[in-house]
Amino acid sequence: MTPEVVVEVFRSALYVIIILVAATIMPGLIVGLIVAIFQAATSINEQTLSFLPRLIVTLATLMFLANWFFATLIEFANEIYLSIPELIG
Repeated sequence: MTPEVVVEVFRSALYVIIILVAATIMPGLIVGLIVAIFQAATSINEQTLSFLPRLIVTLATLMFLANWFFATLIEFANEIYLSIPELIG
């Protein structure tokens, strides 16, 4: 196994991780920004007001995208598994 192959496998693993994390975090960030703008406009400084909507949106995102998440992870695992002979020899 050459260093280039290791770097390629590591790069593809990081790409999958970044895509999955970004898909989970981005809706929560957008809702957090909207709540922060609302809090700044109304001068409400309640910490739980920003936490609860972000939590709900993040959980809903995980629930709705779970099928895609698992399909992506299974596809990546199959790619790695099928490339084992190439990686070893």
